[in-house]
Amino acid sequence: MSTKNDYYDLLGVNKSASSTEIKNAYRKKALEWHPDRHQGADKEEAEKKFKEINEAYQVLSDSNKKAAYDNYGHDAFAPGGGARGGNPFAGGQGNPFTYTWTSNGGDGNPFGNADFGDPFDIFESFFGGGGNPFGNQRSKQIPRYSIRLSFMEAVKGTEKEFVIEGKKRKIKIPAGVDEGTKINFDDFSLSVNVSPHEYFERDGDDIYINITIPYSMVVLGGTIKVPTIDEEVKIKVREGTASGTMIRLRGKGSPNPHHKQKGDEYVKINILVPEKITRTQKRIIDNLKEEGL
Repeated sequence: MSTKNDYYDLLGVNKSASSTEIKNAYRKKALEWHPDRHQGADKEEAEKKFKEINEAYQVLSDSNKKAAYDNYGHDAFAPGGGARGGNPFAGGQGNPFTYTWTSNGGDGNPFGNADFGDPFDIFESFFGGGGNPFGNQRSKQIPRYSIRLSFMEAVKGTEKEFVIEGKKRKIKIPAGVDEGTKINFDDFSLSVNVSPHEYFERDGDDIYINITIPYSMVVLGGTIKVPTIDEEVKIKVREGTASGTMIRLRGKGSPNPHHKQKGDEYVKINILVPEKITRTQKRIIDNLKEEGL
C-alpha cells in the first residue's frame, strides 16, 4: 500500500475541483513552498514539499492521468510501466539549464511513461496554447529544460548562452515572463523559474510593494520616494492616509510578453509604530490625547 500523500490534499482541493481551480491551487502552493523562499533546515522540507506539489499537479492537470489516479490511486504508478531516459548532459559545467526528457511509450502504463523529472521543470504555461511560442501543445516529444532567472531578468528580459550537444546556443528571453512560463523552440522547450525579489512581489503583470511611513506623515502628509522596476518615483501621501491604503501607479508594472501594455504597480502604505518612544515624544502624544487626537 502506498504511503504517499493524497494529491488532492497536497493541492488543497477536492475531486470535483475544476481545472482552473486545480491550476490556481497549484500556483498558490508552489509559490508558498518554493525552496528559494525558505532557508536553513526549512529548505530541505520545502524542496520535498515542492516536488510533491509539482507531482500532484502534473497528474491532476491531465484528464487521463487524473482519471487513472481517481480509479487506482497511487497504484497507477506501480513499477513496470515505462522507463526514463538518461541525462546526456549530466555532470556538465556552465550550463544554466536543467535537463529532463519525457518518453512517450506504451507498455500499459496509463500515464504514458511520464517522467516527473526535475520538479523545477514541470511548470505549465499560464498563457494558454494556440500557435504562439509560449503554447504547450507539441506534436512530438522533445528535450525540456528549465532556467532560473532573477526577478529583474524576468520582467525586463535577458539573453542567455549555453552549450547543448557541443554547440553554443544563444536565446533571448522576452520581457515579462513569469514563474511557470514555458517557451517552445524547434528542438527543445524551456520552463522559466523566477527567484523572489527583496521587496517586489508580482501577480500577473501587476507588481506590489510595501512602504512604511512615520506617524507624523500620516497626520501631516508628505512626499515619499518609491522604487519601480525602471526608476524611483515620488508620490504624495495625503493627510489622514490610513494604514493599508493602496496607491496605484499606472503602467509601472511588468510588461507582457504578448503585447506592449504594462501592468500597474501597487504601493501599500504601512504606518511605523515605534516600540519605544522618548519622554519628549510621550509628552507630545499626551498633549495630542488631550486635544482628542
